[in-house]
Amino acid sequence: MDGEISAAELSALLESDDDLRIVDIRPKGAFDRGHIPGSVNIPFAELPNRIEEIDGADRVVTVCPHGKASVQAARLVGSYEGTTGVVESLADGIEGWREGGHPWKSEAQAVDEGPDAPF
Repeated sequence: MDGEISAAELSALLESDDDLRIVDIRPKGAFDRGHIPGSVNIPFAELPNRIEEIDGADRVVTVCPHGKASVQAARLVGSYEGTTGVVESLADGIEGWREGGHPWKSEAQAVDEGPDAPF
């Protein structure tokens, strides 16, 4: 893991970096209720089995509700042998992203599928 990135820094990267992969580790229901545009949903529990989906990315940013679990996810991604780029965690998570007024995308109507936390 290479550290944390702020919501403002990530927002700027979204406009400039073609090989940026944002990995949202929340459960699918939470992701569907809203997420950072362009992010992919790989729930934390599935990450070890799906990590090859982010092979070769120049930059990976992991995302969770408050920026705590995404640190663990970034460490996991960073330890994978197929990871060659920068791996960061979004400081303050989705909550910080939304509080900053950054772009938000919703896939479905809110359905209670449990908590937003990844575990």
